Amino acid sequence: MRIVYGRERSGPRRVLLTGWFSFRDGEATAGDVLALRRVEEVLRGAGMAYDVVWSPGFRPGDLHFDDVRPGDYSHLVFVCGPLHGPQVEELHRRFAHCVRIAVGTSVIDPDGEAARGFHRVLARDGPGSEPSEDLAARAPAVPARPVVGVILTDGQHEYGPRRRHEQVSERVTRWLAGKDCARLELETRLDTRDWHLSATPAQVESVLARLDLVVTDRLHGLVLGLRVGTPVLAVDPVAGGAKVTAQARACGWPALVGAEQVDARRLDRWWDWCLTSGRVAARQMRDAFREGRVPDGADRLVQVLATRAGTG
Repeated sequence: MRIVYGRERSGPRRVLLTGWFSFRDGEATAGDVLALRRVEEVLRGAGMAYDVVWSPGFRPGDLHFDDVRPGDYSHLVFVCGPLHGPQVEELHRRFAHCVRIAVGTSVIDPDGEAARGFHRVLARDGPGSEPSEDLAARAPAVPARPVVGVILTDGQHEYGPRRRHEQVSERVTRWLAGKDCARLELETRLDTRDWHLSATPAQVESVLARLDLVVTDRLHGLVLGLRVGTPVLAVDPVAGGAKVTAQARACGWPALVGAEQVDARRLDRWWDWCLTSGRVAARQMRDAFREGRVPDGADRLVQVLATRAGTG
């Protein structure tokens, strides 16, 4: 903690909360927003009035710098992130009349204009200072959200004019963007050289087993999800239905949407089912796979080979 210059007034009239999440070309990280929530919690507890400035690219319907009248505020607080660069420096010029405070920030250059412009810097780290825990550590708890693996393909050109892969992908991902969930883009393709991809089926299954739901337009996205007991919302990307539909029918799995039927209403219906009754159904499917209750192609292959050997 250090005083740079100036003296705070006895109390704030209204506080403007800013950060890198406020700049038009800035970015909002989960840590930044949680740090903001911690500051908001403290200000509310102290009965202090405040507003938050958001980037229009991240929160288009909220308060932006273009809407702010600097004279409405007695204090400006910059939350989290590094103190550097022209955007931070511009805050000092535009809000020169305000008491300016940085909290939970990293001080890279204590003598730089960005850092020196604050009346107080309550840093989390900086040269010659003892670090303090990040503000996000004590932010208000947030409820857990469903973790959803998304396995889609734009390939499978063998289906020719029946392909609806691009349309299905666009509709599904647009719908998913509006769901309150943690989305995890996954791939069933294996690669021993690319760290982005799994190298073994066990690695893929280890991820799928930890999910709440899989959304996929791939046959093996369906099978591998059910194999580990995770419910799957399957979409067949081929007009009229193809291997995804056939596999869902073979497994007796109901959460299937055809390429011609992809809309929010149907997707929402199966989403709700997968996250409720579908959990039990997926575990039952996993157990059925493990017990081998229904003969598969490998069982029949042995029969065929034995028959051919016997008639040779």
